[in-house]
Amino acid sequence: MKKIGILTSGGDCSGMNACIRAAVRTAIRMNMEVVGFRKGYLGLMKGDCIPLDTKAVSGILHRGGTFLQSARSEEFRTPEGQKKAMEILANLKIDGLVVIGGDGSLKGAQALHRLGMPVIGVPASIDNDIPYTDMALGVDSALNNIIYAVDCIKDTASSHARAFVIEVMGRNSGYLASIAAIASGAEYALVPERETDLAEICQQLRARYEEGRDNAIIILAEGAGHGDEIAATIKDAIGFETRVTVLGHYQRGGAPTVFDRLLASRFGKNAVEFLANGQRGVMVGLSCNSVLSTPIDDVVKGEKRPQDEVLRLAEVLGI
Repeated sequence: MKKIGILTSGGDCSGMNACIRAAVRTAIRMNMEVVGFRKGYLGLMKGDCIPLDTKAVSGILHRGGTFLQSARSEEFRTPEGQKKAMEILANLKIDGLVVIGGDGSLKGAQALHRLGMPVIGVPASIDNDIPYTDMALGVDSALNNIIYAVDCIKDTASSHARAFVIEVMGRNSGYLASIAAIASGAEYALVPERETDLAEICQQLRARYEEGRDNAIIILAEGAGHGDEIAATIKDAIGFETRVTVLGHYQRGGAPTVFDRLLASRFGKNAVEFLANGQRGVMVGLSCNSVLSTPIDDVVKGEKRPQDEVLRLAEVLGI
């Protein structure tokens, strides 16, 4: 394998740059040429790539997001577009491709693999909803961002005797909400995996209020309800002054944590080594602190990681 390509696709997250850096440095040590496609599959469809050497990836380890950028490509979603992408890769003499991204990005990698391109996927999604990996890139950094924000909001909740509904990302996964609630000492976590009884929550908040505890933090996964409606219900039922804070894309950015920098470096190194050793159509993943490979076909059709243990912990802790 003489020349490989790298792209980042889907939602950005901290750790992507560190992964690119590790992949490039590993490839160069193995005498491979490396190019990076700008703006994900959109750049691939245009053949928009830049050479990547050690100088190109210098100084990016600590930066959040992806310096290669990311974008959507409707053309690539079509069979015709995917065949065009294969032609572009052939014209550029690309022997293998590393795709860093979430479930949609991995589906794109699967499509190229089925057309004959050697592809390795790297899971990168703050939702941590990708099967066959204990942790995806960006999750730990996003959680640290959330905890910092919640800690700040708890100060003002206490000062003003208010309840705060804090909405975090996660789509249909409550991982961020449940872990953040446990780590921050929040009163409640509302997640898609568990049915929410808002009337019961209001009753418990009323009991807390009568005991003299006059503030509360409710962390809401974006797929579990609407913050404004929940806040209004709490205020009407209890009389608590209730505010809503949507953390939004703040969670995605910022310098990656040590955990994400190390995980990204391990994933990037192994992705290139897997290509060099002849592996095709697999995703690197973390299992019991070891980096393993899983067929992308299994990843794409697999169910998201269950949260049973996390939810049980939250329940025991009274969240």
